[in-house]
Formats: sequence, C-alpha cells, structure tokens
Amino acid sequence: MSKLINRHPSRYGRLMLGVLPFAILIALYVVASDARLAINPADKLLPAFSSFFEAIDRMAFTPSKRSGEYLLWVDTWASLQRLMWGVGLSALVGLSIGIANGMLPLVRSTLSPVVTAISLIPPMAILPILFITFGLGELSKVVLIFIGICPIIVRDIQLKAASLPQEQLIKAQTLGGNSWQIILRVVLPQIVPRLIEAIRLTLGSAWLFLIAAEAIVATEGLGYRIFLVRRYMSMDVILPYVLWITILAYTMDWLLKQLSLKLSPWYHQSQGE
Repeated sequence: MSKLINRHPSRYGRLMLGVLPFAILIALYVVASDARLAINPADKLLPAFSSFFEAIDRMAFTPSKRSGEYLLWVDTWASLQRLMWGVGLSALVGLSIGIANGMLPLVRSTLSPVVTAISLIPPMAILPILFITFGLGELSKVVLIFIGICPIIVRDIQLKAASLPQEQLIKAQTLGGNSWQIILRVVLPQIVPRLIEAIRLTLGSAWLFLIAAEAIVATEGLGYRIFLVRRYMSMDVILPYVLWITILAYTMDWLLKQLSLKLSPWYHQSQGE
C-alpha cells in the first residue's frame, strides 16, 4: 500500500475534490436559508437564491432610475481602475527598489531600514492622514494600496535578489559585464517570476485596502456599494458583490500565473509545477 503522501488524484479527481468544498458550502447555505425563511419569510440575513438573481438583474442589467447607469459595471470599472493603478505602481517601484536594495550595498544601507519601517506600519492607521494629505479623490485610494503592498514587494524582491548565486555574478563580472548589464541580463530575468508571485500574494491585501477606502469615501465602486446597501441589510446585493469581487480576484491571479508560465517556464519547472 502506497503512503498517503505519495498518493496523487487524477485530473478528474482533482476537479471533483476542488468542487466538493463549494458544493458543501452551497448545500449548507440552502439548508440554513430554507430554515430561516420558513420561520420568517421576510428574513434578510440568508435570502433565497431567487433574491440573488433578482438583485443581479437589477444591479447589472437594468439601468438605474436615478443615473441611467448599470451600477455593477460602473462600480467594477471604478474599482478596477484604482486597483490597477495601485498594484501597477507598487510592482514598478517594488521591482526597482527591491533589485537596488538586493544588489547595491550602498543603496541597501540607505533604503532597507526605511522600507522595513514603512512595511510595519498598519496602512489603515494612516488612512485619515492620506485623506487629509491627498484629498478625498482617487489619489488617496491609490496611495493607500501603494503603501499597503509596495514595501512588501520591495522586501520580497530584495531577498530574492540577494539570494542569487554569487557564482553567476562573479562569472558575469569576469566576462566584463558592468553593474547595469549584470542587473539587466542576469538579475532581472530571474527576478521577474518572483515579482509576479509577489503581486499574486499581495492581491488580497490590495483588494482589502481598496474596499476599505471606498467604504469610507467614494461615490462609486464595489466597496462603496457594499457599504451603502448594508444599512438596509440588503444581503441579496452584498453577497453577489462579494462573489463578484472573488471572481475578479481569482481571474487576476490566474492571468498572472499564465503570464509567469509564458515568460518564465523554466522557473515553474524548477519549482516542480
């Protein structure tokens, strides 16, 4: 008999095992919802699935009577713009400073302490400061995402750059490469897949900061809409919005993984994927 740690499910088995937890959660929800609605048909905490479909149709496929807009798509576009700006700037700055900290001792001695200190500040604690400094518009929301995830990306990239085999760097210098050539041709190709991994790992935090900022000050956005309707206990709107955010986040994660597989297949082969 093979040991449990050596047993691997088939492709079909992996699919079934992956679907199983979701099926259990849906079944539990249906049972709990039916039980509460049997006691109180007007219960809002666990609405029936028919209420979800009505809410989705109202938010996504019916123009708003006030603005004439399709609210779900307007909220989605507003949130994705903020998220893309925040994550994109964090990736660019994180890559640049991370490589500099990892490869250039003079830069590391100067910037590494302050990056570490900033990474330990709870971003939500300085949210009022951001609103006072950058106003209540889009910039403060993007800056919150940036401050929340950029230092983490910097530290991750720095550790990866500093852990590269010294033999590679010595050989590159022996062949006449200067600092910039070594960084661009030896270091950067090995850092890119780690950068994509760092972005994937910080996406959840980025969404958290985005939703928090939108909940406090915004006129549109997924987080704004969730906190707007919570006062009415509109779970038929809140739960589909939460599910939609999850689908968006999962799609972004999957696309980043596919990008990494295309750009750096050797990296994933070395990881046993």
